[in-house]
Amino acid sequence: MTLEELVEQVAKHVAAQTDAIWQGDSRTGNKHARKYGTAIDQLLAQGDAGRDALLVLFKHERMDVRVTAAAHLLRYRTAEARAVLEEAARGQGLVPFEASEALKRWDEGTWALDPG
Repeated sequence: MTLEELVEQVAKHVAAQTDAIWQGDSRTGNKHARKYGTAIDQLLAQGDAGRDALLVLFKHERMDVRVTAAAHLLRYRTAEARAVLEEAARGQGLVPFEASEALKRWDEGTWALDPG
């Protein structure tokens, strides 16, 4: 798969996981989480080229997709990722909570989604 195709897989499966969660279908949600996790792992395995490819999701129309990308790129693009997460964290609900948790873990020094 190309980097662009992997990025598309991340966006598709993050959105599908969120939709499944809202429908109360954790089994389907977990299936999509594994798929986007695999795509992110493949992107990060490509080093900075994979990380740069993932940056396009900072502008995605869905907040859940933006938050997932930003949470994984905190070490690589700290200022930009924090801005995405801080904007999302101002809201209410599951995705803003996830954004605030990512920021909390980063500030505590326990964040480890892409340790480098």
